[in-house]
Amino acid sequence: MKWLSRIIAAVLFIFFFILALKNTQETALYFFWGYELRGPLVLIVLCFFLAGTALGLLAMIPTVFRSRLELSRQKKKLNEIIQVQESQKKTGVTPASASDSTVSNDKPSETQTG
Repeated sequence: MKWLSRIIAAVLFIFFFILALKNTQETALYFFWGYELRGPLVLIVLCFFLAGTALGLLAMIPTVFRSRLELSRQKKKLNEIIQVQESQKKTGVTPASASDSTVSNDKPSETQTG
């Protein structure tokens, strides 16, 4: 499967390389206030592609940091749970017997009025 993805990548590279060689004519890109950018079409397209990629990566940064923060929180919780379980195994306390010792009476107490 790895060789198949490399073959596809090589074919796509060759395709885009030939496309770039065929589109070397000079192109003018007009901006506001009379500003004009002239250059080969392939370079202008490449620059805008790279700028779009950079903006996309910048837009992903908050999501990536949020995910990493949540992952570290979950790892910390998991380590706490594992430590509690290990300490319960060492002391011989099972989770069922620990909950039996702290049973609370949910019924309201009945008082006699008279």
